[in-house]
This record gives sequence, C-alpha cells and structure tokens, in this order.
Amino acid sequence: MSPQELTEQIFKKKSFLCVGLDVDIDRIPTYLLSEDDPIFEFNKAIIDATHKFCVAYKPNIAFYEANGVEGWQALEKTINYLHHQYPEIYTIADAKRGDIGNTSRMYAKTFLQDLGFDSVTVAPYMGKDSVEPFLEFKNRQAILLALTSNEGAFDFQTQQVNGEELYKKVLKTSKTWKNSENLMYVVGATKAEFLKEIRQIIPENFLLVPGVGAQGGKLEDVCKYGMTKNVGLLVNSSRKIIYASESSNFAEIAGAKAEVLQQQMAEELSQL
Repeated sequence: MSPQELTEQIFKKKSFLCVGLDVDIDRIPTYLLSEDDPIFEFNKAIIDATHKFCVAYKPNIAFYEANGVEGWQALEKTINYLHHQYPEIYTIADAKRGDIGNTSRMYAKTFLQDLGFDSVTVAPYMGKDSVEPFLEFKNRQAILLALTSNEGAFDFQTQQVNGEELYKKVLKTSKTWKNSENLMYVVGATKAEFLKEIRQIIPENFLLVPGVGAQGGKLEDVCKYGMTKNVGLLVNSSRKIIYASESSNFAEIAGAKAEVLQQQMAEELSQL
C-alpha cells in the first residue's frame, strides 16, 4: 500500500488508529486456550471488532516468535486473514530488524514479500546498507526507529554528536539513502514535544507513534506538533485496546475502546 492510499483510508474512516496485536498467551481469555490456535482466534476476534475504527494493525513479532513454530503459524494466519477479509487495512510487522546487507535482505524478503506486510520497523544503528534492502519494494515501507517512547531512549538518541542530537542526525542522514521516499519513522508519543523540530526535518513522512494510552502519551499533543495537512500520522494503541477485558466479550469491549479513540481522532481531523 502506498502512503497516498493510506491517507485516503485515513480520511475515509476518519481515523489514524493503529491497533497493536501484541498477543501474550498468558493474558488472553482462558477459554481460548482450548482452541487449536488460540493466538489467531484472539487476533481474529479483535480484528473483527475493531477494523471499522482503525486503518492499521501492528503485530509485535516478538510475541509470535516466543511461541515457536505455532507462533509463526498464528502470525501467518493473521496476516492472511487481514489480506483476504480487510484488504484496505495497512499492516506493520513490528520486528525492529536491521543487520548487514545480505541479512537485512532476507529479513525484508520474509516480511515484505513472503508474509506480505506493507511495512516493517527497522533499527538504524548499523546505517545505510542495513536499511536500504527494506526500501527496494514497491509500495512497501521501512519504518525507522527515530525517537522511541521507552525510558532508555535518552541513553543514546538525544545525546549530542558534534552539537546535534543523534536522532536528528539519523533523520537527516536517512533522507540521503536510496529509495528514502519509502521511509516512515517511529516517534514515541511520550516525546511529543520533540515533534515540532522533527517535522522541520521530515515535514511530510508518515510517523508511527506508539505510547498513547498505557505509556502515558497524549493524542492531542501528538496531533498539535506532528500532524500535517495530509495527516502523516499512525497512532498506535495496543494494551489499552486488546487487553481492555479478559471476559468472554473481550472483543466487544476492545471495539468500544477503539471507537473512543477513533472519535477523538475524527475531532482532530475536523480541524484540518
């Protein structure tokens, strides 16, 4: 999916919500554990209940890898279900990959070709040749970790390098890479005050913004500093939605939580 098509979906649904499918087998309703594939059944229920209110889903790959072969099978079934039932939905493999060129090329093939995700999160620490293989696919994007929402982000990302914060150098340097038009960036909602300066460097690129909800980020701050005339935002919420309830009607409650966020987003979009 191209950024233009994603933008069309955002305005059509009046939402820029991304739902994180971070499925912890210990937190899903216990009655699902008797299913042949409890992870997929949980995902399917969440997707069916929330797809009207969001434009993207983001499985965190670690939660699937932790369950071995069965986890990978659940991931593949989930992405295939989205492709067939809700093809308008944008998909993000939250894998945070990035390695020497030939290894990155295999990671890119796995997520963007074999599994067919629209995008994959990528760590920039190893530089150009570790990222460019993810940028070679038409209508596929790499989402570069720029300024993250975790406490340790300040260990490196905001440190000064020749008088400039490292995350700003990452942003500026990434714009010089081949096919850089296929880049999106991760900026944590808990770092919303940084968005104004970030937008001066990358004024139009989409930002994936985690940290709204459970991590304390505020949607209105993200929109104030990060929204463009074409929106340019995907705001992720995971635990606040998918674990809103552990009862048998968990999916219905998740849908209600997603609708609340969608309504807030619709209000923000009305001000453009």
